[in-house]
Amino acid sequence: MALLTYIRWNMNRSRKRLQISGIILLVCGIGILSVYGYKKISRELYLRKLLDNNINFEIPRLNIKVPVLEGTDSKALQVSAGHFEGTGALGKGNYCIAGHNSTIYAEIFNDLDQIQIGDEMYLVDTDDNRTRYLYIVTEYRTVDPNETWVLNDFKDSRLTVISCTDDGTQRQVVVGILKSFYTP
Repeated sequence: MALLTYIRWNMNRSRKRLQISGIILLVCGIGILSVYGYKKISRELYLRKLLDNNINFEIPRLNIKVPVLEGTDSKALQVSAGHFEGTGALGKGNYCIAGHNSTIYAEIFNDLDQIQIGDEMYLVDTDDNRTRYLYIVTEYRTVDPNETWVLNDFKDSRLTVISCTDDGTQRQVVVGILKSFYTP
């Protein structure tokens, strides 16, 4: 009888330990998920703010819509696409932007290799009318990282989008020619 009582007491103690361990693991799991959820929500709110206050770049078929910040430094490219300083203006010259194709950084252009000739790309201005510049894709190519000629002015109105290839050894270059601009 004493042995049976001891076994029951020991089993109850083990169950309590398991219950406490389970509760601790559950609380830790909820805490971890909360941190990631908070980061995700914070990033989305920050992205919305950037979209409201900056030029936007869109490729509707690829479901890409990102803000374009001035410059291509690492801080800008962590959260958006960046406009190469010294290249064209909206609707004029060769307006060049870059963005990451990476799961480590912002995953802005991960699907850029799915672009097709004839796809529509838009730049949306920050003016009061939110003027939309429509560019039609005319070219897709890969180049070596040192081939900076793609940033040159070609005496037309174009949009050049640049991103790394998946392995990071080359650059994807998408060119679109301005078709029209309008205010919605």
